[in-house]
Amino acid sequence: MVLNHLSILNYRNIAAAELDFCDGINCLIGNNGEGKTNLLDAVYFLSLSKSSFTAQDSLCIRHGADMMALGGDYRTEEGTQESIRVGLKRGQKKVMRRGAKAYKRLSEHIGFIPLVMISPDDNMLVSGESSERRRFLDAVIAQTSAPYLDALTEYAKALQQRNALLKMEDEPDPTLLSLWEEEMARHGEYIYRSRRDFIEQFIPVFQSTYETISQQHETVSLSYVSHGDRGPLLDTIRDGRQRDRAVGYSLHGVHRDDLDMTVDGYPLRREASLGQKRTMVLSMKLAQFDFLRQSGSKTTPILLLDDIFDRLDARRVEQIIALVSSERFGQTFITDTNRDHLDRILSATSRDHRLFTVEGGEVH
Repeated sequence: MVLNHLSILNYRNIAAAELDFCDGINCLIGNNGEGKTNLLDAVYFLSLSKSSFTAQDSLCIRHGADMMALGGDYRTEEGTQESIRVGLKRGQKKVMRRGAKAYKRLSEHIGFIPLVMISPDDNMLVSGESSERRRFLDAVIAQTSAPYLDALTEYAKALQQRNALLKMEDEPDPTLLSLWEEEMARHGEYIYRSRRDFIEQFIPVFQSTYETISQQHETVSLSYVSHGDRGPLLDTIRDGRQRDRAVGYSLHGVHRDDLDMTVDGYPLRREASLGQKRTMVLSMKLAQFDFLRQSGSKTTPILLLDDIFDRLDARRVEQIIALVSSERFGQTFITDTNRDHLDRILSATSRDHRLFTVEGGEVH
């Protein structure tokens, strides 16, 4: 999938922009706070129907404006043209259209334009709570499986209802508790199997990518940890009912899943250097790219790289430059404050490229 043209109106600090991109590498140079990341976020929004920064859509509207609008003209790998439009007015729900038709459910759009974004915020993937790693799993799998996205939604509803019953001062209705536990287990089993199968396919690609970036200086591993490993999920949830009632929320289920990460056999969070952690994140996200390319619609994802060279030593930077300069990737967007990094990428590639400068929300 290739984004040929992007139109922006009142998105974050960008008042207006009409931009044409090349099929290869599109570089955005500018100081921090000028709007480079906001431009990438607009591309992200058109793919995933939301911002990468906030769940509150109204925060994407430029200060002082009453509405925002985004438009993307795409070319599929079959050569057909597609148009995606998003509009949002303050106090109203956003409207997203593919061509002339508005989506009834935004989930119908997820996966149509596969995309991977790598940014400094991704460091939370290795240093943050387990919810960050579950979010990673969900973001990848949901772009290849509409049933998985539905299962996540239904599981969240059942979990919310069960937790509400657990918090009651009076003893909750056991029949209602059983009903929501059955719903949690039914959708949770599907989520568990999907995550387990994904990790099995993902690990070899991830490890190969890490070895390339680190030049085999370290060995990393990744394993999926879930209450689903214990047996039938319904039994596990029901067995914990009394304890859950005491604390007022559900302690067991796929909402507690995690990824266990190690480097050279040691826990990554405690033992790894900043460079190793950053390499871990980059490897996971680049492996995500390969997984999406080979799964679902088998469409090459758009790759967004936002200020990725920070806290990497020169050796690892060189490997990243070699990777993103290769024919392995499709359309790529790269931001940096350091012109040297971008010049080295462009000099190392035979791919089409275009350079943009961003200053004060204006793009040239």
